[in-house]
Amino acid sequence: MAGTVSDGPAVTRLGPGVYRVDHDQRTDVVYVAGPPDDRWAFWDGHVFRRDQVAPPESRPRAAARTGAPQVLSAPMPATVLRVLVEPGHRVRKGDPVIILEAMKMELPLLAPADASVAAVRCREGDLVASGAELIELR
Repeated sequence: MAGTVSDGPAVTRLGPGVYRVDHDQRTDVVYVAGPPDDRWAFWDGHVFRRDQVAPPESRPRAAARTGAPQVLSAPMPATVLRVLVEPGHRVRKGDPVIILEAMKMELPLLAPADASVAAVRCREGDLVASGAELIELR
C-alpha cells in the first residue's frame, strides 16, 4: 500500500547465496558464502564477517592516520580476474583496485581510503587463498 512505512528491510532470495534487500527506497544485492561456521557477506564492495565488530572501512582509516600500510586481502579462495592498479598509482576511497572471482561471482575490492599503491602481490589468473595479501596501500 502506498505511503505506508515498512517494519524493516524486505529480503528476497534470488538464488544460492544471492539475496535482494529492499530498504529505504533502494535495492541492494548481497552475496553470502562460506561454510556454516565461517559465513561472510559481500555488499557494496565490502566483505562482512560475523565476528567483525566494526565495518571494514573503519580499520584501514585508523592505519592510514598512523602511516601504517593497509593491506587488501582475499576474503575467500578466489581467482584474480583483473588487477586495476600498479605500484605508485594513487587511488581514492571507493576506487576498485582488483577484481576477484569466487563461486561464479565477481568481487571487486575497493580502496578503503585515499592512498598510494605500495605493492601488488598477485597477477591476473592467480588462484589465491582466503586471507592472501593482494594489494598494499600507504
